[in-house]
Amino acid sequence: MIYKTSCLLLLPIALIFLDFILISSLAKPTPVTSLNVLTYGAKPDGSKDSTKAFLAAWEVACASAKPTTIIVPEGRFLVGNLVFQGKKCTDAPISIRIAGSIIAPEDYKVIASSRQWILFDGVTNVSIYGGLLDAQGSSLWKCKNNGGKKCPTGAKSLLFDHSNNITINGLKSINSQKFHIVIDESNNVNIHGVEVSADADSPNTDGIHIDKSHSVNITNSRIGTGDDCISIGPGSTYVSINGIQCGPGHGISIGSLGRSEDEQGVENVMVSNVDFTSTDNGVRIKTWGKDSKSFVRNIVFQHIKMKMVKNPIIIDQHYCLDKPCPKKESGVEISNVRYEDIQGTSKTEVAVKLDCSKEKPCTDIVMGNVNLAWQMVNGSAQASCNNANGLAKHVVVPFTPCLKRDLLLT
Repeated sequence: MIYKTSCLLLLPIALIFLDFILISSLAKPTPVTSLNVLTYGAKPDGSKDSTKAFLAAWEVACASAKPTTIIVPEGRFLVGNLVFQGKKCTDAPISIRIAGSIIAPEDYKVIASSRQWILFDGVTNVSIYGGLLDAQGSSLWKCKNNGGKKCPTGAKSLLFDHSNNITINGLKSINSQKFHIVIDESNNVNIHGVEVSADADSPNTDGIHIDKSHSVNITNSRIGTGDDCISIGPGSTYVSINGIQCGPGHGISIGSLGRSEDEQGVENVMVSNVDFTSTDNGVRIKTWGKDSKSFVRNIVFQHIKMKMVKNPIIIDQHYCLDKPCPKKESGVEISNVRYEDIQGTSKTEVAVKLDCSKEKPCTDIVMGNVNLAWQMVNGSAQASCNNANGLAKHVVVPFTPCLKRDLLLT
């Protein structure tokens, strides 16, 4: 009897002791391995090729079962084509912290024949913090702008392909030969506080391009390029864009879509709190005038300011770069697109242009609290509308004639 009582008295003490051990083990942070690229032979002088050093550091991080940080210290690091493969990695988190600059060779031909300059292929749980990427693409832009027939297409600066759980935070990308940041066939991507810069006449230098990807969030970033600030390509879903300063450039575009008949569609996109300044377009949807099974649906553009924008709101379903153009109606089906709280000035008289397909008209277009003025003294903006229908709620200026007024809200 005494033995049982003693056991009962000791039981609470034992449980408290076990709880203490458990809490202590949980409180211990997971050790992080730090790898400095200098250790692997990288030189911060901007002249010696550090490509092998970066790849060597990646191989060690990739093989580690523990979280690893790759450190790129202050300085200028010259690298050629970098391919970071993830297929053999353990999927333990890898963080790349950049204090300095990573620069491409001055001769654009060194990387221009590749699809990209820096590629992360099939990686998981990778984060990039800070730093500058300078692709030194201006000489290639000059070649293209001067009509050079032998100019290469150029390399995208940073590409994540078939990757998951990616973070890009505080990175600056300048002077890309082609697109700056590309997210392709990837999931759960967060891009925050990035800065992208290229000359206004730099061809095909989109700031951020998303293609066949899901759950992509872009926040609090400043983008000025010679092409789209952000472009959303086929097969992309659940894209959130918030807190962007865009200009110069071609605006934020969904598309182009429908270049090939079986191309995937785009759906569930929200664009909020964007300032457009002196851009060619504001919010744009563009599709090819071809047969297509593609679609654009469930799109929201809201809380947007336009300043001297050529085409603040535009749907262009007769987009074509081919010569000659096929001159067909687009088969891409556009539906459920909302424009809410869009204010500012248009550089041209036509501030709203809905040029939809005769074959598949745009449906469920809703505008509310839209107020766009032509940037002229007492200039009144106009709206152009073909093959579209939907509702106009509250204030819609210029009024878009193909939209019915919601009488319950007037």
